[in-house]
Amino acid sequence: MNEKTHAGLGTYLLDVATTNPGDKYWQRDLASLFGVQDKKIANIFTNSNIESRYLSLPSADNTGKIPEETSLDLWHKHRNTSIEAGSKVITEVLERLNLKPTDIDYLVCVTSTGFLCPGLTAYFVKELGFKSNIHRIDVVGMGCHGGLNGMQPIVNYCNQFNNSYGLLVCVEICSAAYVFDTTISTAVVNSLFGDGCTAAVFGPNHSAVKSRPQILGFESHIATEEISAMRFDFNGSKNSFYLDRNIPYVIGGQVDQPVKALLKRFDLKVRDVSHWIVHSGGKKVLDSIKYALNISAHDIRHTVSVLNDHGNLSSGSFLFSYQRLIQEDRVDPGDYALLMTMGPGMSIECCLTQF
Repeated sequence: MNEKTHAGLGTYLLDVATTNPGDKYWQRDLASLFGVQDKKIANIFTNSNIESRYLSLPSADNTGKIPEETSLDLWHKHRNTSIEAGSKVITEVLERLNLKPTDIDYLVCVTSTGFLCPGLTAYFVKELGFKSNIHRIDVVGMGCHGGLNGMQPIVNYCNQFNNSYGLLVCVEICSAAYVFDTTISTAVVNSLFGDGCTAAVFGPNHSAVKSRPQILGFESHIATEEISAMRFDFNGSKNSFYLDRNIPYVIGGQVDQPVKALLKRFDLKVRDVSHWIVHSGGKKVLDSIKYALNISAHDIRHTVSVLNDHGNLSSGSFLFSYQRLIQEDRVDPGDYALLMTMGPGMSIECCLTQF
């Protein structure tokens, strides 16, 4: 148990619900289903430290391959699957807290796998019956770090207005952003990302929840000299995501800056953090973070297990890891947990919490 305590800001992460839309695919089978014949590209799939992923894909055709989808197919998939999966996790997390949609004062939806206008918040208000004067934001295009960015306005609002509740929904239908070609860069993306959706409720201390960390503060870091390292490129008919091979080294070289800046505000050191909830950006990224911060494989065990079971789930990935920490039931009162996400920009986001 950590002896230091902080008064904090009065807003807690009350509960999280997750789901994986689509079907479960074993990583060893996907290269063949995608029609990959180049052994070098096939090896990218098998050497990814990912065992399985959930993907919303059409059924294999008579050749045993997944047929390529049109841009319109992908748009419909993003919209329909996002609304269905998002509604499911929203309903689940609210029911567990004995809350109704009309109890929510602030709604933020985060996605980077498709563009809708009106955004997902409007669809959820219509589908689930949120109040018509709810405050809402759609965060589109921030990528894998966007979940923590989406948390910040919710926490700020709840800190300002006592007894308010906020809801963060991260919906990433990564299979709606897939492009099939013979390039190595596309193969890396197609071997890494999976479909996932999360909903998290924030608000005052709640008797229905056993472990509920208080949100203490945020810290952001953007290295604009690497702005092109993660990006969508338009290839003439679809958006194709690009990942630079140097991403792990860039993150490893800069991750200590936001982490130490955040901890310093609370007179803490890295060793004072009991739980690390890190975005599942890939094995090399996680190795670089471990080395840079001098933390152990045990410290990021939940992130590694999410990567193994689901791949990279983009903006909501860190909440899958957080959920596994809570399910493990080994958190003590006073423990500090640091949430970290990384993504396009090049951006690193951190959030300090205390149980």
